[in-house]
Amino acid sequence: MRIIRTVLVFLALSTTLLRAENWPQWRGPSGTGVSPEKGLHTEWSSEKNIAWRAELGGLGVSSPVVWGDRLIVTYQTGASALRQGRHPTFVQEGNPAELGETPLGGARAESRDDKIVFVVAAYRAADGHKLWEYKLDVEGEPPEVHEKRNLATSSPVTDGELWYAWFSNGQIAALDMNGKAVWVRHLGKEYSVFDLDWGHSSSPVLYRDRLILVCYQRTSSYLLALDKRTGKELWKVDQGQNLKSYSTPLVIETSQGPELIVNSSENVEAFDPATGKSLWKYVEPTRFAVPMPVYHEGVLYISRGYRSGPYMALRAGQRGDIPKSKLLWHVETGAPYTSSLVYDNGLLFMASEMGIVTCTDARTGERVWRERLGGIYSASPVVADGKIYLFGENGETLVLRGGRTPEVLARNKLGVRVLGSPAFSNGRIFIRGDRQLIAVGSTSR
Repeated sequence: MRIIRTVLVFLALSTTLLRAENWPQWRGPSGTGVSPEKGLHTEWSSEKNIAWRAELGGLGVSSPVVWGDRLIVTYQTGASALRQGRHPTFVQEGNPAELGETPLGGARAESRDDKIVFVVAAYRAADGHKLWEYKLDVEGEPPEVHEKRNLATSSPVTDGELWYAWFSNGQIAALDMNGKAVWVRHLGKEYSVFDLDWGHSSSPVLYRDRLILVCYQRTSSYLLALDKRTGKELWKVDQGQNLKSYSTPLVIETSQGPELIVNSSENVEAFDPATGKSLWKYVEPTRFAVPMPVYHEGVLYISRGYRSGPYMALRAGQRGDIPKSKLLWHVETGAPYTSSLVYDNGLLFMASEMGIVTCTDARTGERVWRERLGGIYSASPVVADGKIYLFGENGETLVLRGGRTPEVLARNKLGVRVLGSPAFSNGRIFIRGDRQLIAVGSTSR
């Protein structure tokens, strides 16, 4: 009986730890959109299975991150200047707004606010109570943006000791867990202006003692590693001009050592995260490189972005230039514009900006099924407990059963605009709208 009790206690503790899994960066613990959480809700609405709501003091599309009992998110007060000319939409025919594609905040800001402030806000994950705010005044002339976003687009990252928040003009702050600034820098002033076509969106990543930042802009493109404790430069890789990337890098461990994978407008390239040395490169130009790569058991799954672009699989740990003939497989078209892929049980799932959901065999690249399920998907999908969660811009979440047969388990409507990817932690799903945080889950903890 003593052995049985010990086993039961161990299982209970294991379940608690599993449910309390942190979500420390964009796309979760491993940066792949896979959550170990179990028993999550599959159905909710504005009135059903909502643990709490919190109104934000400004607008943004960054994703929330969670560590322990704290959740942080960034937003911006004051309107950014919009880039001149037409602002392309995913919807090419008909009225985009009628199909759920609208400007940030629901209406286009016709004039810029001279007073723009960046905000990092912390909330108690259990009940949504605001714990603190850190405010950062914008320095210099902020870059112009697309009407669907502002300068609070990059998602924060944390190691449990510091929070790191980056904004689209290059300003970055490292805060302690109580919101006090440890160091602050402005890369847009110190190195080169941030002038990516529709605004910088890559999020920071952590590797051991360093914070790694992809700064691929029109004027100057570079990869940068900072000491995470002090903000001092550790290494910098200059890439010239017009190498562009909206994508967040992915750090992986391979049999040949760690690799930092960057998806850019010209190629997919791997670097040594310790030194910045280039390890391998696969060249295939694309106009807008947005999605983040996915890694599973030695294989990288990569979509290049832009409208119905290519996606492929390659073996990590190679060296030098990789020809197309060395790819494991390559599909010429069909990948989403901005949303990343997700891997589950030998399958890849993807949801496009046109509401088309595709399931592909990860070993061969062959299509298993493709269905037009509706919606506009900018947020990247999440796999949890054998289900695929797809978060649409119109606030509707599709929950699919994982597997080789398409099955929609639920369509959940919240009535808020959702571009940022969610966080899964503590048995809850944290969804970020333009100016709201919504926790899906039980009200009792």
